[in-house]
Amino acid sequence: MTSLPLIVIRPEPGNTGTLAAAKAMTLAAHGFPLFDVAPRAWDMPERPFTAILAGSANVFRHGGPQLDALRQIPVAAVGETTAQFARGAGFTVNRTGEGGLQPLVETLSPGRYLRLAGLDRVELVPPDGVQIETRTVYAAQPCPVPGELAALLSGRAVTLLHSGEAARHFRAECERLEIVRSNIYLACLAPRIGELAGPGWGQIAVARTRTDADLLELAARMCQTV
Repeated sequence: MTSLPLIVIRPEPGNTGTLAAAKAMTLAAHGFPLFDVAPRAWDMPERPFTAILAGSANVFRHGGPQLDALRQIPVAAVGETTAQFARGAGFTVNRTGEGGLQPLVETLSPGRYLRLAGLDRVELVPPDGVQIETRTVYAAQPCPVPGELAALLSGRAVTLLHSGEAARHFRAECERLEIVRSNIYLACLAPRIGELAGPGWGQIAVARTRTDADLLELAARMCQTV
């Protein structure tokens, strides 16, 4: 059986890391970052805070020098990858989620929390007693599908989707280019991502956990079996 090509569209530096891991698994992987992530100016809110809510490693990549004043505040991270970047930036992580930021928020004790986030983000519904102050510290600028990727997508392929923003943009680009979506199979990091991708794909599958390793294991099976 011929293995399908695997498409990685996440921004750098994650794209390079995922692409290398995929090729180490002998997958026919191709990297096309469809977003440019850049910092945004933000103002420091009045403290104190119980913890920092971080839904992406980009918070610590692009938060800027203002993060220095927050390092004594513990971090509640959406997943292990974000937690690792928080520790690497000198923060202490006291809570790590697995199924998205909303389920993590639902477990928080009463207090005042600082959410550092991207421009495109999930709206959170905090439980009673939890107050969330949000600051936008980065934004992802979508890029058009290049010709080489469009050629790959003219046949059957598996595409990794790491975020809801990626799902929406990838769907819009496929519609713009009139790509036959039934030939494209999506491996998604979380259920919400699959929902935002919409209908019409050959298959939508969700990783067992929100980790790149499980997402790649799922994609490897799809490349061989769909």
